[in-house]
Amino acid sequence: MLSEPPSIESTPGPKTATSGERWKSFEVSPGDPDTRLLVLCDHATNLLPPEYGTLGLDDVQLNRHIAYDIGALGVAREIGRRLRATVISTRFSRLLIDPNRGEDDPTLIMRISDGALVPGNTHVDEAEMARRMRAYFQPYHAAIAAEIDAMLARDKIPVIFSMHSFTNVWRGIPRKWHAAVLWDSDPRLPIPTLKQLRERTGLEIGDNEPYSGHLRNDTIFRHATLRGLPNVLVEVRQDLIRDEAGQIEWAAILADSLAAILADPAHAEPLSRLEYHESRSDMEADRVMERVEKGDVEIASGEE
Repeated sequence: MLSEPPSIESTPGPKTATSGERWKSFEVSPGDPDTRLLVLCDHATNLLPPEYGTLGLDDVQLNRHIAYDIGALGVAREIGRRLRATVISTRFSRLLIDPNRGEDDPTLIMRISDGALVPGNTHVDEAEMARRMRAYFQPYHAAIAAEIDAMLARDKIPVIFSMHSFTNVWRGIPRKWHAAVLWDSDPRLPIPTLKQLRERTGLEIGDNEPYSGHLRNDTIFRHATLRGLPNVLVEVRQDLIRDEAGQIEWAAILADSLAAILADPAHAEPLSRLEYHESRSDMEADRVMERVEKGDVEIASGEE
């Protein structure tokens, strides 16, 4: 159980660590060992290690959605507090390297993101990519794998909940969705989550839109799909969770939804076993690569 409630995320300025700070690429907020829920936040912060400065970007760019999922960390922490769940989050900006991508994904390190040139990424070679993988990408995923292993060792089948957010305006077009449920082919958690969110809010909740949940080698794929674990990724529109009040409101909605699902006997048994579902990500990967080859890298990358 958490010893004290973690702080809700406020909208931060651009962040760089001090040179004397011992760097760690992830943060684990421990929950109750008896809780099966594991909360992940891949794009938690716009924090950058001191040796990378600001990647050549100004404050305006580092506070945009291209650098992190605005509001997502605050929601994730509050869900963890309410449901006594462990929360694992990144401590580096997705502009440094995107932990929610496969190692061979062309959008792993973005040189241009939503119209913004990232000077610190323009000359990244294989050696630098490997360095960022070792220092930031791999430790984060190792922490997730270790937590899952520990839960399984306690005879708990982890239920994986990944928290993200999306910009309310994309390429000048307002987004109609208030939130979205992303999933691949395992319906155990996404279908009841969709039902809960739609019934509780009466709002526009996307089902694999504005993004698809079929992303090969993303965080959910490598830690949940391949291991047969029940999982869901939820995105909330950033204007709804930019401040503390919005983060608390949406954390309450999501926590109550998850609690209801986990307590429902109709869902308890399916969520308590390993199930291996064939991923639809191969088809999605082909679609993305086709768009990349046409030079449409930004659209292909989305912002999941």
